[in-house]
This record gives sequence, structure tokens and C-alpha cells, in this order.
Amino acid sequence: MNNTSTSIEIKNLTKTFGSIKALDNISLHFSENIIHGIVGPAGAGKTTLLRIMLKLLKADSGSVTYLLNGNEIAFSDIRTDIAYMPQQQSLYADLSIEEHMIFFANLYGISNEEYEKLSEHLYQITRLGKFKDRPAGKLSGGMYKKLGLMCTLLRSPKIILLDEPTNGVDPISRREFWEILNDTAGNNVLIIMTTAYMDEVERCGCVHLMEKGELLDSGEPQQLLAKEGVENFDQFFIKRALDKIK
Repeated sequence: MNNTSTSIEIKNLTKTFGSIKALDNISLHFSENIIHGIVGPAGAGKTTLLRIMLKLLKADSGSVTYLLNGNEIAFSDIRTDIAYMPQQQSLYADLSIEEHMIFFANLYGISNEEYEKLSEHLYQITRLGKFKDRPAGKLSGGMYKKLGLMCTLLRSPKIILLDEPTNGVDPISRREFWEILNDTAGNNVLIIMTTAYMDEVERCGCVHLMEKGELLDSGEPQQLLAKEGVENFDQFFIKRALDKIK
């Protein structure tokens, strides 16, 4: 899949759990080389959306279409190029950082030569190289998340789905995490991440604002703020809530 363009088209996606409408007729488009932020508070439908995209959940109606150079491609043909980092990662507490890397390299069928090159780059950008022997169970929250991201990037995916990857991470590690994402996004990679942190919204190239299963708006962050006449996205959500009451 080198020298190819990857995108995702979502049309009229709906999902309910009993009386709760987790997704309400959602339509979105995701293209590569920028970071897409799916933004909203708890219960907005962010995780449900990612799980449907990964075929872990089945939608009630609507479609998720993966495109390669503008042509539809079956999910089964692209799934090995998709990496997913869930909110609650299942790393092995007793395994060191390096042992995790070797384990996932073997799992992905990466050759020793390729692993040496990839791991050297990942240790460098995550600044975890000097902690290779430290068990995952003894890592700080930020280091733990960065290890999860390293294992995700090891397979050189074309599509990366991250579910609230910076949740509970200290400010310095969050900044470093974003540096890694920005470095990755410029390499013809499609990155979609969910977040409830309003201060992260403007770091995204394109944001999709959700609340209670509804898509409020999509676009470039500064354009959305100007359109709504507000200074930040806390004010954006407050204004939209007030508008519904009127």
C-alpha cells in the first residue's frame, strides 16, 4: 500500500443501545496526512463510532466505506493496515518495554532487520530508549501510553484509530504524545483520535464535534470558532447547548 491514498467515508450511521441513541445519523469523511479529532464529552458516541469502524460493533443502519485511491476496498483487505489503540490498553505488567516491542514485532511478522530500524526510530521519538528494561507495570501513565503507541506504530499502519489516548496523561507527556502524532501524520497516514480535552482540539487538522450521539459540526478548528463567534471550544459547546434551550 505504498504511494497510495487512503480515506474513509461514513454515511448515515445510526446505533442504539436500548433507549439510548449512541449515534444519530452520523456522516463523516476522513482523509490522510492530517489528524482528525472526534471531540465531545463522555456519552457523545466517540468510542461507539470507532468500534463500528473496526467491525467490533454492528451499526443499526448506515455504512463505513474504506477507500484506496478513491476506490472502495473491502475491510478484510485493509484491516492489516489499521492499528487501534483502545482507552484501556492490555499491556503485560511484567514485560519490559523492549520485551513488548519484540513480542509485537514477532506478532506482526516483522523481520529482525526491519525491527532494528523501526525500533530505533520509535525509541528516539518517544524518548523511551533509556527505559528499555523497565516493566510496563512500573511505568508512569504517560510512559505507559507512549509504549502503547510504540506498539501501535511498529506495524507501520496506514490508518491509526486512537481512543482518548491522552486521557489521564500529565501535560509534558501529552505534549510529547502530540509531537509523535504530528510526526506520524505527515507520512501519508490517516489518524483519527477521540478526546474530551477541549485544549487539544486546536491541535487537530480537522475536528468533528459530537454530543449525545449527534454530529454538531466538522471542519478546521479556527474556522469553526470564527463561524460560531467564540474564542474556544468550551464556549462552542456551551453556546450550542444554550441554542438548544432557546
